[in-house]
Amino acid sequence: MSVAFVKEESAETAAETQLPDRPISPHPNLVTEEGRQALEQQMQAAREAFETANAVEDVNERRRQTAGPLRDLRYFTERLRTAQVMPAPVDAQTVAFGNTVTFSRDDGRVQTYRIVGEDEADPKNGSISWVSPVARLLMGKAVGDVVTMGTQELEITDIA
Repeated sequence: MSVAFVKEESAETAAETQLPDRPISPHPNLVTEEGRQALEQQMQAAREAFETANAVEDVNERRRQTAGPLRDLRYFTERLRTAQVMPAPVDAQTVAFGNTVTFSRDDGRVQTYRIVGEDEADPKNGSISWVSPVARLLMGKAVGDVVTMGTQELEITDIA
């Protein structure tokens, strides 16, 4: 029988269905309680996607469809294992992990961000990672403090 009619997968094709791991940050995995819950939800979604893909009968297609969910399962397993839930800030005297900080820029823009873990950061929706350059500049500062970022000055106007 010709190899063209056999459904066995070559080593090259098998390697194509194994995706490289998602990069893991070298920083401590600090998260808010909401961030930990989000990681658990994403883990559950990856698990469900894997189970759905694993039900595909064709072995080659099953390998292709399980590659993404398997990679996500490895990532979220590690992120949940290393997650360090940080307590909510007790006061708003200085900027800390979990605080929402408002600052004004030289150009008149006023921005508000909550400082959260790397996996839960979403600048478009008002949250930035605690390891981002802006968050690092703001941490430990109080209302009225001015920090310099590049050529711009940021003045902290509110901490919640």
